[in-house]
Amino acid sequence: MNLTFEVREGIIKHSRDYDPALYPELASYALDSRPPLEAQLIDPADEIAYNCADLDDGYEAKLLTLPLIRRRLHLFDSLYRSVERRYPTAREKLKFNEALKAVLNILVTDLIDSTRRRLAAARVKSVAEVRAHPRRLVGLGPRRARDNRELKEFLNMNLYTHRRVGSEREGIVRCVRRLFGYYLEHSRRLPPFYVAQSREEPLHRVVCDYIAGMTDNYLLLQYNKHLGAGD
Repeated sequence: MNLTFEVREGIIKHSRDYDPALYPELASYALDSRPPLEAQLIDPADEIAYNCADLDDGYEAKLLTLPLIRRRLHLFDSLYRSVERRYPTAREKLKFNEALKAVLNILVTDLIDSTRRRLAAARVKSVAEVRAHPRRLVGLGPRRARDNRELKEFLNMNLYTHRRVGSEREGIVRCVRRLFGYYLEHSRRLPPFYVAQSREEPLHRVVCDYIAGMTDNYLLLQYNKHLGAGD
């Protein structure tokens, strides 16, 4: 894909730091230095986005109730109370949406402001100085980091381990496993591009790449097409 060094470095280092002695194969990525701010931003921004999206999905799917959310998430509860005062007659879902948007706004704003304060305190003026700094500079402040951690722990305890979610996950894993085996045995059923790729690369690698690029809906569509609905 002819990716720049900075993009490849961001892929390697966006979510963690490495001990150079333990990862000699990554030596070309300057493991003893921090990545640029753009790479440092990926993980916290992604976490805020999917935490808020998952809270919304859990509520929409009726796996999470509003009383439970308000009882366990203090930031959300305080914002929901504010929305209730402003829109007392609004439907619950609309009040939920407003409170959730406010949570997202507060966390994103704090991420920006806290990062700016760290940059100013460290007197960082260049990418070279970002790389040379002993710690990452992008992140939430202590108060909002606690709020975000509370949200993350709540989702882990009440959504990701929910029995309905586990059951659906097992079904998807079963579909992936069986579809993978099907394409290994019937490689000509792959799209033409992947059939051509299989002449140059190991078939299992090509099938893996094809399935990895599927959405859930497309996966189920292909499973039903080749292996039968409900099989």
